[in-house]
Amino acid sequence: MPIITLTTDFGEKDYFAGATKGAIYSELPDVKIVDISHSVSPFNIPEAAYIIQNAYSSFPKGTIHIIGIDSEINQENKHIAIKLDDHYFICANNGIMSMICSEIAPEKIVEINIHDKIQTSFPVLDVFVKVACHIARGGTLEVIGKSINSIKPIKNIVPYVNDDKTQIIGNVIYIDNYGNVVTNIKRGFFETIQKGRPFEISARNYKFKTIFKKYSDIVNFETPEDKRHDEGKGLVVFNSGNFLEIAVYKSNSATVGSASSLMGLGIMDAISVNFIKE
Repeated sequence: MPIITLTTDFGEKDYFAGATKGAIYSELPDVKIVDISHSVSPFNIPEAAYIIQNAYSSFPKGTIHIIGIDSEINQENKHIAIKLDDHYFICANNGIMSMICSEIAPEKIVEINIHDKIQTSFPVLDVFVKVACHIARGGTLEVIGKSINSIKPIKNIVPYVNDDKTQIIGNVIYIDNYGNVVTNIKRGFFETIQKGRPFEISARNYKFKTIFKKYSDIVNFETPEDKRHDEGKGLVVFNSGNFLEIAVYKSNSATVGSASSLMGLGIMDAISVNFIKE
């Protein structure tokens, strides 16, 4: 029996996440359900896309991923099921999957068409669960939908590069639990444009000329511990998902602050990288 994961903006207060799990167990008592996150900011598609892209590949092949973000069906927001990288994804066709699909081509995409058999005002519970359980039993995508060739793109998924390749302009797509700011600039993209040149990264009035391999690289461990003052210092890394991230060392909003709070950075704010001629 495959694993079914849940990524939603339901939060922990309401009954939505619990009811969804209950509906799955009612159909498949022996299935394993894993919560990736129920704390996605409401209707925040780039945030959900970032989370699912960086989480899904840690699961075994054949895992089924329910993504419950902006899932109310209407003429502009259809439901889809995708087989990609030997995983299955069930979500609204609102751009959530375009971040993954920009790097890995889907094996199959269908537009779900079982709605005439289900009366629902809660599509994640009623439609997505039915589709997930169908797949978990070994059912094919063709049974629950019609094949389509493309999905809706997400805005600002690809950073802008100027004509002479001297500047990248990216956007903040995610702010993590520590207040670290994640951009849509990936390591491979950065290095392709950089071609070994020195650079300056600008985030509002803050400038960075070094990208560290890990957060603690900002610390000079030869300095006696009682003389170090590194907590709260800003830095840049490529994070575990290989996205360019602006962080604060040992950030804590209650004490030293965070990259988001100290630098005034929010979702979709611009981050620029300027390459310097040697």
